[in-house]
Amino acid sequence: MTVQKPLPHDAAPLHVTGQARYVDDVPVPGDCLHLCFGLSTCARGRITGVDLTSVSEAPGVLAVLTADDLTHANDVSPSVHDEPLLADGEVHYMGQPVFLVVAETHLAARFAAQLGRVTYEEETPILTIEQALEADSRFEGGPVVWSKGDVEEAFSGAPHRLSGRLEVGGQEHFYLEGQAALALPQEGGDMVVQSSTQHPTEIQHKVADALGLPMHAVRVETRRMGGGFGGKESQGNALAVACAVAAQKTGRPCKMRYDRDDDMIVTGKRHDFRIDWEAGYDDEGRLHAVEFTQYARCGWAQDLSLPVADRAMLHADNAYLLPAARITSHRLKTNTQSATAFRGFGGPQGMVGMERVMDAVARERGLDPVEVRRRNFYRPASEVSATAGSGAEPLKEGAVHEGGDVASRGASGPVGSHAIEARGENMTPYGMEVTDFILHEMTDRLLESSDYAGRKQRIAQWNAENPVLKRGIAYSPVKFGISFTLTHLNQAGALVHVYQDGSIHLNHGGTEMGQGLFQKVAQVAASRFGVPLEMVKITATDTGKVPNTSATAASSGSDLNGMATKAACDTIRDRIAECLAALHQTDAARVRFEDGEVKVGEERMSFARAAQIAYENRVSLSATGYYRTPDISWDRQRGQGRPFFYFAYGCAVTEVAIDTLTGENRILRADILHDCGASLNPALDIGQIEGGFVQGAGWLTTEELVWDDLGRLRTHAPSTYKIPACSDRPKVFNVDLWDGENFAETIFRSKAVGEPPLMLGISAWLALMDACAACGPNDPALDTPATAERVLAAVKRARG
Repeated sequence: MTVQKPLPHDAAPLHVTGQARYVDDVPVPGDCLHLCFGLSTCARGRITGVDLTSVSEAPGVLAVLTADDLTHANDVSPSVHDEPLLADGEVHYMGQPVFLVVAETHLAARFAAQLGRVTYEEETPILTIEQALEADSRFEGGPVVWSKGDVEEAFSGAPHRLSGRLEVGGQEHFYLEGQAALALPQEGGDMVVQSSTQHPTEIQHKVADALGLPMHAVRVETRRMGGGFGGKESQGNALAVACAVAAQKTGRPCKMRYDRDDDMIVTGKRHDFRIDWEAGYDDEGRLHAVEFTQYARCGWAQDLSLPVADRAMLHADNAYLLPAARITSHRLKTNTQSATAFRGFGGPQGMVGMERVMDAVARERGLDPVEVRRRNFYRPASEVSATAGSGAEPLKEGAVHEGGDVASRGASGPVGSHAIEARGENMTPYGMEVTDFILHEMTDRLLESSDYAGRKQRIAQWNAENPVLKRGIAYSPVKFGISFTLTHLNQAGALVHVYQDGSIHLNHGGTEMGQGLFQKVAQVAASRFGVPLEMVKITATDTGKVPNTSATAASSGSDLNGMATKAACDTIRDRIAECLAALHQTDAARVRFEDGEVKVGEERMSFARAAQIAYENRVSLSATGYYRTPDISWDRQRGQGRPFFYFAYGCAVTEVAIDTLTGENRILRADILHDCGASLNPALDIGQIEGGFVQGAGWLTTEELVWDDLGRLRTHAPSTYKIPACSDRPKVFNVDLWDGENFAETIFRSKAVGEPPLMLGISAWLALMDACAACGPNDPALDTPATAERVLAAVKRARG
């Protein structure tokens, strides 16, 4: 089988030679125009005057558009239509697009955009969580509260109580390829859009609305992105719509890309949070009750903030069985960039709060933090009764799976069921029983392989002997739910053609952003036909081939698109088998596809010959495939249901060193054990784990977003915003894959790996807090990001 092999990324040679083509590399017609937004210089106010004379007269400028020039929908929101493409009388953050310049060159458009003169009647902006609470500026009208058990009674019966507050910073996506789009007008008013987006169907929908066209008149293509991390799930809408509107008005191709400064100033970030917590526990550190109040700073528009905040609540338990819990979430509206999807989608913020509680309880009781965590883990899978389906069935065209309110993308077939018989009490705060918990075994293995106990002793000795440099070590687990929490998004489609010569053309609804999705899905196709991988052609994501796609997000790209591709391939394979069986007067079950050949009983032929025979016998060699995730349902109003098909698990041990005189710090070593099920491609998965850990550690250590009192983002370039560099990775970096079984019937029993590893970076922050705690008897209470300044302050708190 081609799956489960550590094959290189399909575009790796193109990446290292510079031949990989992104939107900005696409050759454009000679009459292509270039666009740039004129941005607001006021964080909150009413527009009182707009003078664009100098802009219009600037060299190379053909047109300047404002909201008044838009004849159809002036909206690029992914949710509630509250995000105009161009400001329509009011501005809500500093950097909001106010007008659009259309010019002959990129530089001409950028130069002209600086010449606009917009005046405002300024209002006091709401920038902070405290200001938003004071003004009652929020989405959804009030806080959302989910609870489990009798929280007050559990607290009153707990021998000990502890409370605290944690500030959790946001994060800039900093994809290497910035936002970009190209619109090519077609005959009859149709539009083709090339977009660097994780969600081609959303681009199609927003462009169609902006042009006053049905969706069939707009085709969106995405070959690859140079990184996305959630920042291209909705943030690409503005560029694509702007290009399409300008192309419709001028009749010429239009292209737009943000320079890095503009990209950081205009686009949304990871939501920063404030988390107030209280825990009730016993002498052994076992939790009786926990309460979290999460304050999410959402920015000026709703975007995806509600589901992000929901997922932060869903992951507030992380890996721990909470007898009683209350989780309150405030979704606050501020005059800053509209916070958006980011790898983990709120899950990391929820987990950080829980891990802070675990460390605080362990420190207060004088217990090993790992032992406290283990005592609070969910019960292991071996102790939880569950029944599961026997395996994924071949997907048949036209069949419908009977099993729960689920999903969206594609065109064919059923799946094996994953029925859970809930018994006992291993329930999350949202009412889903955890039946696949494996962190007990994973933790035992990681602690042994990383020599946690021995290193902890040596670090204690080091700290006793060194007054300036201190070391810290920490363990953290991850339990991450896999599925979109908006249930209808859990569906996928694929389109597969087999040509007469046996070559295979593959298209599906997922997008490639460097994570290796296309390679994994191609491996699925090659395995179903039993052919070498080079016989499968990976093609660009195209709304004209696979309609109604979901975003490539929620770590579900391989799960959804792999299953849809399997459905399409199996449909064609079954047709070929039936044809050959009839010609050889045998049963189709005796036709096998393996090693590049098709075997009919004792006779062998090449796959190419089998395809040609099927074609000559008028057998269709093209099929669509469809998959929808089974057995999930979610009532977000009640905060109850089964929002996830399964959980992905991981754990990490990280060692750091700090300089107590300056707060400077280094990650010395990281040991990771991560659960990918039966990995489709171990090489790609290990790459995702390494990258996710470093990105998560960067979020919690060096990546600091700073706004001034006027609402201006001050950290808007790599000179002021510090992402981890290659030199910041751990000098010793050990990553292993867990070899246990995936209980869920996923594609070849693999597990999602996109988002879960990011949260392994929490161990780096905990290790820094451990190093700070070595300086004195007090709780260092280290907020994030744990910059050198914050580490130094935490050292002083520890010393008292």
